[in-house]
Amino acid sequence: MPGTNEELSEPGATLLESLPAPPDDGFNPFDPAFLADPYPEYARLRDTYPVYTTPLGFTVLFRHDDVVDFLRDPALSVEERHQRPTPVTQMIEALVGERAEIGNKSMLNRDAPDHTRLRRLVSQAFTPKTIESLTPRIRSFVDRALEPLSSGDEIDLISTLAFPVPFEVICEMLGMPPTDRDDVRAWSHLMVRSLEPLVDPELIVAIADAGDQMRALLADVIAWKRQYPAPDMLSAMIAAEEQGDVLTDEELLEQLMLLFIAGHETTVNLIGNGVRALLRNPESIPRFANDPVNAVEELLRFDSPVQMSRRITLREVEVRGQTIEQGQFVVLVLASANRDAAFWGGDAERLDLARAMAPQNLSFGGGHHYCLGAALARLEGRIAIGSLLERFPNTELAGEPQVNGRINLRGYERLPVRLS
Repeated sequence: MPGTNEELSEPGATLLESLPAPPDDGFNPFDPAFLADPYPEYARLRDTYPVYTTPLGFTVLFRHDDVVDFLRDPALSVEERHQRPTPVTQMIEALVGERAEIGNKSMLNRDAPDHTRLRRLVSQAFTPKTIESLTPRIRSFVDRALEPLSSGDEIDLISTLAFPVPFEVICEMLGMPPTDRDDVRAWSHLMVRSLEPLVDPELIVAIADAGDQMRALLADVIAWKRQYPAPDMLSAMIAAEEQGDVLTDEELLEQLMLLFIAGHETTVNLIGNGVRALLRNPESIPRFANDPVNAVEELLRFDSPVQMSRRITLREVEVRGQTIEQGQFVVLVLASANRDAAFWGGDAERLDLARAMAPQNLSFGGGHHYCLGAALARLEGRIAIGSLLERFPNTELAGEPQVNGRINLRGYERLPVRLS
C-alpha cells in the first residue's frame, strides 16, 4: 500500500493495485458485471464461498441462516472502534483523518445503551399509527408527481417519482426549510458510498467533502429551527437536546443527518427497483392491486434497496467450520439471503407477488438495528407504485436503465419508461 497521502491521491490509484489478487472465482464487488447484476454472483457464492474473507480484510456471509444469526446476535457490535485495522481503514485514516468519523454518533453506528437511548428519542415519529396518518400527504405528493403526465409520455421514473416523493415526505416530517435538491441528492449519493467497500482515494476524499457540506447545511437548519420551532420531528429533537443529558449537539446533528439521508435514499431504490422488476415481469403487474402490501414485500425480497448490512465481532465466532476472529468486520449480504433457495425454496429467483413468505425478507435488516423507517418506506412504495400502475397499467421500459454504480444501496440513476 502507498505510504503517503500524495501517493494515495494520485489519479487512478486504488488500493486494489497494492493487494494480492483474489481468487478468480472469489467475491469481487468491483467487477462491472457484478455492478450491473449481482444476483448471479450471489447464487454462485452461496454455493462456493458462503463464508469469504476478502484481501481487503473483511469477511462476507451470503447464506440466509448465517445472515439472520449475525443480524440477531446482541453480542455483536456496529461500533467501528471495535474493528481491527485493515488496509481499507488505514488508507481512509491516512486520507481524511478524523473526518472519517462523521456519522459515528448516529444510532446506526452505536451499540446499547446509546443506541437504545437515541432510537427511543425518535421512535415516536415512526409508530404504526403515526405512519398510517401520513397516507393522505404521501398520496398528495404522488398525485402531484403523476397528474401532469399522460399516456404515451416517456419519463425518467427516478427523477419524476421515485426521488421527489420520499424526499418531500422526509422533509415535511423533519420540518426542513426549502433546500437545494440537486446539492442534497449529490451529497447523499456520495455519503452513502461510505456503507460499502472503498478502494479509490479520490472517492474517499469526495465522500468526506460531501459530509462536510451536508453537516454545514444541517447545522444551519438546526440554528434556523431553534428560532422557528414547529410541531415537527426536528423541533422535538432540539427540545430533547435542550433538556440536557438526552442528546449532545453532535448527536443531534448526526441523528438529523441519518434521518434526512436514510429517509429518502433507500425508498428511492424501493420504488425504482420495484418498478423495474415489475416491468421485466409484466404478467405480475395486474396482480399488484390484489394485495399491494404483500406485493411490496416481494419486491423488497426480489431486489433489496439495501444489499448489505454489517456487524463487528467482539469474540471469535465459528461459521460453517471457519473461525472469524475477534474485531473482524463482517458484511451480511441481505440481498443474497433474500434469494437463498435453502430458505425460500426452488423458485427463489422468481418474482411472485403472492409469495406467502415474502414478509420474512431481510431487506430492512434485523435485531436491535431493524430499520426504524421500514413501515414508512413500505407505505411510500405501496402508494407510489400502486398509483403509477393504476393510472398507467401498460407502462413499459423505454430504454436501458442506468444503474447508480453503488454496491450497497444499489438502484437506478435513471429508469426510462413509457407510460401507457
